[in-house]
Amino acid sequence: MVGTKWGAFALVLLLLGSVVPLSMAEDNATASDATLLDNSTRETVIAEQLINQLQRLSKFAEDKIEPIKDKLSENSSILANYETAEEYKGRAISEYEAGAYYNSILDSLTAMHYYKLALSRLQEAADRVQDLRERIRIETERMMEYFQMVEKTIRFAQNQGVDVSNLTQLYNETKEAYKLVLDDLKAGDIERAKADYESAKEKKALLDEELRKVREELAYANADKIVRDFLIKGEKGIEIAQQAIEKAQENGYNVTGLQERLDAFAAVYNEVKALADEGRWEEALKVMDENKETIREFQKAAEFIRMKVYERELEEKLKDVRAFLMEMENRIEKDAKALAELKREGVDTTSAEIQLKVAVQELRIGVELLKDRKPLQAKAHFAIALNMLHKVDEFILAHS
Repeated sequence: MVGTKWGAFALVLLLLGSVVPLSMAEDNATASDATLLDNSTRETVIAEQLINQLQRLSKFAEDKIEPIKDKLSENSSILANYETAEEYKGRAISEYEAGAYYNSILDSLTAMHYYKLALSRLQEAADRVQDLRERIRIETERMMEYFQMVEKTIRFAQNQGVDVSNLTQLYNETKEAYKLVLDDLKAGDIERAKADYESAKEKKALLDEELRKVREELAYANADKIVRDFLIKGEKGIEIAQQAIEKAQENGYNVTGLQERLDAFAAVYNEVKALADEGRWEEALKVMDENKETIREFQKAAEFIRMKVYERELEEKLKDVRAFLMEMENRIEKDAKALAELKREGVDTTSAEIQLKVAVQELRIGVELLKDRKPLQAKAHFAIALNMLHKVDEFILAHS
């Protein structure tokens, strides 16, 4: 990338240099005998200078384009402009050698123009490759986590006696499809990489659908656990929302939207709870599935409220920064021990451990920003750390 950018810059210098010979010729003539050169002499000087510059530019383009020539498609604009430039270069040289300096000048400038176009297209192609590489890198990192999640689902489903043959096959095919894209990029084949990337995404879409089916089957196989977890979190969410509504009303805020979401969620919650109390777990899970949009909307509202509560909490705590940091360090240490204990008991603590690591990282960033006298930026990172710790505490409480 650096080499290509330098090449574009060098090309600009060369093209700018094409206007120099005329002034040089005039300066030299003035310095010698203060008489103007006749037109033919001026054309000779300019034509010679341009041929020299054209040779250098041609060599530069050749070094960049010839090594990849075989990899370019027949209708490539890079190749078309390069070949046109070569054609005009040949004509310019022939004309110069034949003494047709005026025509040589025109064809030299035309050749340089097409070399510039070819190198510009080469730069654009390099940028596209880089952009695609970056997109693939990011997508691949996400896919690695996704593949790990699929692997866990397959193992868990097998232990539950669920048929995962289709899921396993699609998983292997999708993983291989993404590997193929990476191989294309390593080989520098941008066109094949783009085509294989689209195929990989199509494979992933099929994998997503099969994964959804297996998860649904697993959900009903574990309906009692899922419903119980929903009821525990739902009860807490209703409590938080009710408290928030009361405080908002005291301050004169309009809480109509939140109240509507709360009422809708409470109706679903009560229906699920009634079925759960009778041990009708699959029916309760079905009610949850049918009302997932209502549940999602309430959860979004509850999360927003919770963040506002944490912001107020943070405002109070940051009145004494030293005390706040000591409290956070103690909580992190305490939560780390609690998670380690749960892990020894066989609880999957992966998500909570990640949240704890994020809290530690955000706290560290906040401290560095405070040292740099950037309190507002530090506050934003402290808010994230505090939110993560609250989530870890909720996880520990739910599994203790």
